[in-house]
Amino acid sequence: METKPSGTNRRKGWIGGIIFTFVIAVLGYGLSHLPGFDRIGPLASAIVIAVAFRQFSGYPESIRPGIQFSSKKLLRFAIILYGLRLNIEVVLHDGLPLLVRGAGTILFAIGLTLLLARWLKANTAISLLLGVGTGVCGAAAIAAVSPILKNKDEDTAISVGIIALVGTCFAIGYTLIKPFVPLDSIQYGIWSGISLHEIAHVALAAAPAGQDALAIALLAKLGRVFLLVPLCFIFMYWMKRKNNGEADAHIEFPWFLVGFILMSFVGTYLLGKAIPVSESVMDGLSQTATLILTMAMVGLGLNVNLRDLRSKALRPLIAMVITSVLLSVVTFFVS
Repeated sequence: METKPSGTNRRKGWIGGIIFTFVIAVLGYGLSHLPGFDRIGPLASAIVIAVAFRQFSGYPESIRPGIQFSSKKLLRFAIILYGLRLNIEVVLHDGLPLLVRGAGTILFAIGLTLLLARWLKANTAISLLLGVGTGVCGAAAIAAVSPILKNKDEDTAISVGIIALVGTCFAIGYTLIKPFVPLDSIQYGIWSGISLHEIAHVALAAAPAGQDALAIALLAKLGRVFLLVPLCFIFMYWMKRKNNGEADAHIEFPWFLVGFILMSFVGTYLLGKAIPVSESVMDGLSQTATLILTMAMVGLGLNVNLRDLRSKALRPLIAMVITSVLLSVVTFFVS
């Protein structure tokens, strides 16, 4: 007769799983400092380690609850902390025209990716996540919409890995062609901010053009991050309509988005103003959010089966690359 694990053993497995994701996340940080991996960052590096570990070794079943906690609960907590990076006042006062362009970027990226995915007969779930990541803010956007869309952990991890890799390639490409494009520093910064995938990619591409270009690029990017909130509620409404009449039609309210908004207000109006906070503390909070998000990505990566990767990811990857190229071309002419 099979015996159930005791409360103590379950607790140990839960803690062990969290520690396991933390260790791999730290290894991901270390790997991201090596040549080549320094271009894709700690999130994608940690996913590479997690996926490789899953394929070649596996992990004890007893620590699965902790791994699931990292991939789900810590994921939401990281999104909440991510709100500290969004300065609402700056976006609303100085970035309204860029906000409109950002909305256009999001609609273009999601719409075209899905259209190409249908033409290519690609996996729709992964293609939608890649469209969101391309249009909004990379891995953070994918992590935010995935629970609402009820995506598999494997699909989420695959999408995050792809967005990190492709986005990095595009950011490096921007820096290489910068001397040859007929844009001044501000125009180049706007182009980078409304077309590239992650905040890190925008910073990587815009920094060589100077501080003014970097500032306007980040402002444009923050506008797209700001639009993540209404996009999530649109997806929530869409999922309810899609599942209307089905037994599993209940869509859990994304409370973590409320936390994201609250933290945005805290970062905008309290920290550094009503509450004196040094720049080092703010950097520490940002690094903590990235570490927690990396642990969540490890949890997702441990669910990836490489045997399914080629069949599920290749066509969505092609759709995303085509979309990213056309997005860069279109936004170039409106920068």
